[in-house]
Amino acid sequence: MYRPGLTLTVNNAQTVLEAGLRAIADGQSVIDLGDLNVVDSAAVATMLSWQRAARQAGKPLAFSNLPSNLQSLVALYDADDLLSVVSTTTGERSDLLHH
Repeated sequence: MYRPGLTLTVNNAQTVLEAGLRAIADGQSVIDLGDLNVVDSAAVATMLSWQRAARQAGKPLAFSNLPSNLQSLVALYDADDLLSVVSTTTGERSDLLHH
């Protein structure tokens, strides 16, 4: 299962996007976001790009273990219905940073 590193922001979004696209092309159907500590709006854009690429390839894709800061951004951008989220973490991750 593909797991991005600790950060997904505008500073590393292109690299993380490309790694995720390779994982999807290799057959990954779940991206585990549980290790993310710092995110910004680029994280939501990256997730949407991964979801679009998977759909265009006719492959399923789901996201698991979204930290609360990323959940908040997804809700802020009203992208909940566009992303397949299979599970989330709660509580203990509420103190994580987002820009």
